[in-house]
Amino acid sequence: MNALTLVFVSLCVFAIAYRFYGLFWANKVLELKSERITPAIKFADGRDYVKTNKFVLFGHHFAAIAAAGPLLGPVLAAQFGYLPGALWIIIGCVMAGAVHDMVVLFASVRHKGHSLGKIAESEIGKAVGHVASWAVLFILVLTLAGLSIAVVNAMAESAWGTFTVFATIPIALLMGVYLHIWREGDVKGASIIGVVLLFLAVIAGPYVVADPTLGPLFTMSKKTISITIPIYGFVASVLPVWLLLCPRDYLSTYLKIGTIAMLAAGIVFVHPDLQMEAISKFVGGGGPVIPGPVFPFIFITIACGAISGFHAIIGTGTTPKMIGNERDVLFVGYGAMLVEGFVAIMALIAACVLVPADYFAINSAPAVFDKLGMAVVNLPDLAAQVQEKIQGRPGGAVSLAVGMAYIFSAVPFMKGLMGYWYHFAIMFEAVFILTAVDTGTRVGRFFLQEMIGAFIPKFDDKRWWPGVIITSAIFTGCWGYLVYTGDISTIWPLFGMSNQLLAASGLIIGTTMLIRMNKAQYAWLTAVPGIILGIITMYAGYLNIFDNYLPKGKYLLTFLGALVMLLMVIVFVGAFMRWRELLAIKTTQKDEYGETVIALAEE
Repeated sequence: MNALTLVFVSLCVFAIAYRFYGLFWANKVLELKSERITPAIKFADGRDYVKTNKFVLFGHHFAAIAAAGPLLGPVLAAQFGYLPGALWIIIGCVMAGAVHDMVVLFASVRHKGHSLGKIAESEIGKAVGHVASWAVLFILVLTLAGLSIAVVNAMAESAWGTFTVFATIPIALLMGVYLHIWREGDVKGASIIGVVLLFLAVIAGPYVVADPTLGPLFTMSKKTISITIPIYGFVASVLPVWLLLCPRDYLSTYLKIGTIAMLAAGIVFVHPDLQMEAISKFVGGGGPVIPGPVFPFIFITIACGAISGFHAIIGTGTTPKMIGNERDVLFVGYGAMLVEGFVAIMALIAACVLVPADYFAINSAPAVFDKLGMAVVNLPDLAAQVQEKIQGRPGGAVSLAVGMAYIFSAVPFMKGLMGYWYHFAIMFEAVFILTAVDTGTRVGRFFLQEMIGAFIPKFDDKRWWPGVIITSAIFTGCWGYLVYTGDISTIWPLFGMSNQLLAASGLIIGTTMLIRMNKAQYAWLTAVPGIILGIITMYAGYLNIFDNYLPKGKYLLTFLGALVMLLMVIVFVGAFMRWRELLAIKTTQKDEYGETVIALAEE
């Protein structure tokens, strides 16, 4: 199959989905109202609740949700062939992922910008809300630690990549000051400044590497970067959202979407064939990259490219506090997820244009690859061109960078630049992931403030600086310690399962809200994918524990996996009981906005 066909099909499906299914949700199901005052306006504080231009907010939201999942997950899932991954990304993104993101964002906008746990507390009950809060906090710590380790591995000993990533910080600060102090609201001017400076930073990379002073300065060890990233996360969590977080994520979005657009253009120009077969011999299990069978492991491997619980954390964290018009929920929530789905398709293509033997040689340990009976084809030449050792580098990042560089360098006027494109791709992956780390840290601070605030009310005040600093330090210290010790590299299967269970939980909580809002006729649109995803992920967790963790004596991971599953079961059962209560009510009433609902819920 030609890669161009897959690009064309996915673009058409996503465009049609936004035009029809997205608008159906906006106009018929959720009935988004532009005249309704949003939390960004009602609770404006100049720091967290800030009305934001919808294009800037789209950039922030997309940069925050699009981390390692849509890049690395599809690459790893390529082991099963290109067809299973492509089908799950396209169908899952349209019918489940984008709906999930839109619904949880809408729910948070209608609940003062509160977290998923607070929403569950209001819609289902206090006990379920507390359980959901702890589950989300636990999953967020694991997520940020895992994402940060991926950044550490990508940036370590790479002066060019480290310099470019670090350069985005002062550029973002300059954009923030320009937008809110010098030329308030001048998005176009800030965009031009940011893009030009980012381009110069990328171009300056090789000269930084060659400089005898700057080169060693930015050539940092894994331990140094492991300390630096949590410090950055703490600073991003404490500073006003308009000063660093939002403009940096907006800036990073130019790099992310620009690179993906260039990759799509390269595919159109080069017309590469997908070397990986549609369905590989490893669909039944026993593969060198993913230990389990395609069902159910593809659902917890691709994760973010089709649906992600991490998005619920962002969608009920920073983003709802910046939406100035409720109608923007469609563009930001549904739209950003479709773009992420396209990113996942591009990552899948980048992996599948490699010769299968070369792909498996990169993504499996040498001893494991030797047992496959395959012989590498282009790998020695590829390694020479990128000037790096690429065999036996599992995890997806290296093979994705090689695949992207291979497509870019196949363009006639770019021949001989594969080494440049490879290192650019590594930097691109690091920026892609790091923008989720800063937003995730801020959201984690919100969670801690809400949870501690239940016992010490002062902590729930987002303007109380001691509470902001203390909760930021505690939360950053938790995931920062895991990054520094580097002991969580084996939790990715656990993270995948936890992430998908959280997504199922977001759909179930959203279903509860729809029923309460007297929209039971539409509730099945979230209930069906939520229940199916929950069952599949529970099955994957069961296999992971009994076929992977217990035989290897990994009892801590067994305990953590079982704990996450138990917490989510409590949320599901509580929601189902609430559905029964709501559906038994035969009367309706008006809320404070004059809308007909079955029951009132504290917003």
